[in-house]
Amino acid sequence: MLCGEFRDFGTAFYHSAVNDTSLGYGDLLMFPSWRFLGPLETANGTLLFGVSTAMVFAVILWLVREAREPLVGQLSVD
Repeated sequence: MLCGEFRDFGTAFYHSAVNDTSLGYGDLLMFPSWRFLGPLETANGTLLFGVSTAMVFAVILWLVREAREPLVGQLSVD
């Protein structure tokens, strides 16, 4: 919207969401001077999904290790 490509926020958000998820309907076309923004948004969205997945996995792994640690301490053999 700031570059004058879309008239309302809903259309701009829809365009970004379609590109960010790499769905790429192609029903909204930008002017040629801004058309490269779509693939850049798609690359950014793909990288952010990967980073988010890695962060969620790291948190789950940490939680599993924290839950197992007290159990391992109780299993010591005298």
